[in-house]
Amino acid sequence: MVKRFTGDQEFKAAVSRRTLLQAGAGLVGGSLLPAGLAMPAFAADQPAIGTWPAGSQGDTVYIGASVPRTGTYAVQGEDELKGAELAVEQINAGHDLIKKLSPKTTKGVLGKQVKLLVADSAAKPNQAVQAQQRFITENKIVLMTGSTSSAVAVALNKLAQREKVLYITQVSGSNDTTGKDCVRYGFRQCFYGEMAANAIGPVIVKAFGKGKKAAYLTPDYTYGHTTTASVENYLKSQGWTTVTNQVAPLGAPDYSSYLLNVANSGADVLINVNWGHDCVLSTQQAKQFGVLDKMKLVVPYQVPFIARETGGLMEGVYAATDYWWTLEDKFPLAKMFNETFEKKYGYKPEWSAENAYIAIVHWARMVEETGSFYPPDIIKTWEKGTTIPSLVGDVHYRPEDHQCVRPVIIVKGKAKKDMKSKEDWYDVVEIVDGATVIQKPDAFGCKLGDYT
Repeated sequence: MVKRFTGDQEFKAAVSRRTLLQAGAGLVGGSLLPAGLAMPAFAADQPAIGTWPAGSQGDTVYIGASVPRTGTYAVQGEDELKGAELAVEQINAGHDLIKKLSPKTTKGVLGKQVKLLVADSAAKPNQAVQAQQRFITENKIVLMTGSTSSAVAVALNKLAQREKVLYITQVSGSNDTTGKDCVRYGFRQCFYGEMAANAIGPVIVKAFGKGKKAAYLTPDYTYGHTTTASVENYLKSQGWTTVTNQVAPLGAPDYSSYLLNVANSGADVLINVNWGHDCVLSTQQAKQFGVLDKMKLVVPYQVPFIARETGGLMEGVYAATDYWWTLEDKFPLAKMFNETFEKKYGYKPEWSAENAYIAIVHWARMVEETGSFYPPDIIKTWEKGTTIPSLVGDVHYRPEDHQCVRPVIIVKGKAKKDMKSKEDWYDVVEIVDGATVIQKPDAFGCKLGDYT
């Protein structure tokens, strides 16, 4: 079951029962308790924290998802939502794929049915935070998820740590999400700018040569700046130079002025870091203005549906991605996922759907392994760093920064004449081992914070 809330609904702050319990039990000022006196305890002799235990006392637990259903990231947000819906449906049904990914899951999580609450974030941090705060207060959600915009992911990280409610990012490309803005209560399954740069860098240097000139189109927020910096740093090590970096606001309606500067820069390669509709629009306009006739195009952080939305302009273009459906030829679990997703929604899943799906299933696995919904214990289970299955092979989460170490997939756009079906847009060029392209855990300033 899925409940939806529109993003522009009035946010009504309320004092939750949890807040009253905390205040009455002295949890805020616990240090005032006399030595030797324990605080009030609930299940497993632990004091209340976040929405626990209220959120898991009945026969149903709730997940709050805030995804962009309007705005420049709406197409990808809808795909992300479908992945989350399918995960919840299959967890509740005890689907065979779930059993392979989380063997202890039968029907539901710890025997409780899971319900998904959905709000439109419009890729706006304030809107996403207000929606999740409402879910925490009114529904006692046990997990927050969703993002697509890294600005949203960073904001929800902070909310998760403050409210002590788990958050797992579904889509976020910023280095900061598990870097300087990491939190104890946040986890990320998808790859990001640094991993993308280190994975795709050798491929494009091999294809185009060393010592080239690069022009960048960068969205003006944490994802854009950190991803451009990572790609730029790698290419500089290979003798490439940056001739221009054109920074545009999220949702820019017109890229002509930026593309004029790119066209006059003398660049050999245009590296388009934009995402969602911004990437589609800027790529289309780059073609219209003749930029793509003068230089090669690279999309270091591939956008779901970009090949379709641009009418095939990704032909011959290299991109890094989390998932492409033809990986089913190598990974049996990917094939199971593709089949069930396509049966339900009528198209091959893109990587935003895959990310949303596996993020929720990994959470379910950690809860089952813990045997409790108590958040600090779930976190400690996650932090064991155990190797677990995913749709693209075995992966693990690093205890130091809560980042999933997973493969990065390099694809190259197919010529229309080589496409075997209407969704056969890419060849998989390389499956890059995530451990070889991820930075050291402390490289981006991660300090996780407290459990309680």
